[in-house]
Amino acid sequence: MYIEFISAAGVCHARLRQIAQDPGAETDLDAATRAALSDAAIHEVRERLFIDATTTIAGAGQAMFARLRSLQRVVATGASSNSPAFHEVYHPYRAAVWAYRVAVRDELEGLPLSPAGFGWGEWDGKDRCALCGEAGAGGG
Repeated sequence: MYIEFISAAGVCHARLRQIAQDPGAETDLDAATRAALSDAAIHEVRERLFIDATTTIAGAGQAMFARLRSLQRVVATGASSNSPAFHEVYHPYRAAVWAYRVAVRDELEGLPLSPAGFGWGEWDGKDRCALCGEAGAGGG
């Protein structure tokens, strides 16, 4: 179930990123982004998570879902994947995905997981993002 939840979120995330690559290609962005959620069946899997998972995992899953919904809403406004508006919600989503992974790993294996293990500074990926790195280097 833990894998099913993160996989459904991944399917939805991939579709939202696809839409954000060319928002003008969709005739109804709101409908397309809502369909990304329903087509991935994330609502159903999330309900199972609430019922069957521990409170820690259900909470981490809900936090991840809330960030995914923020991403869905910003893509529905027409934000492209290279826009500051997209990145403003994308990086917190990435951090929430990793927080979920860390929580699951801790519960199942009791083993830590950190960004440093991957050679990263943070889970959210801002330190490795060309757009955000440029904005940060330019003072904004």
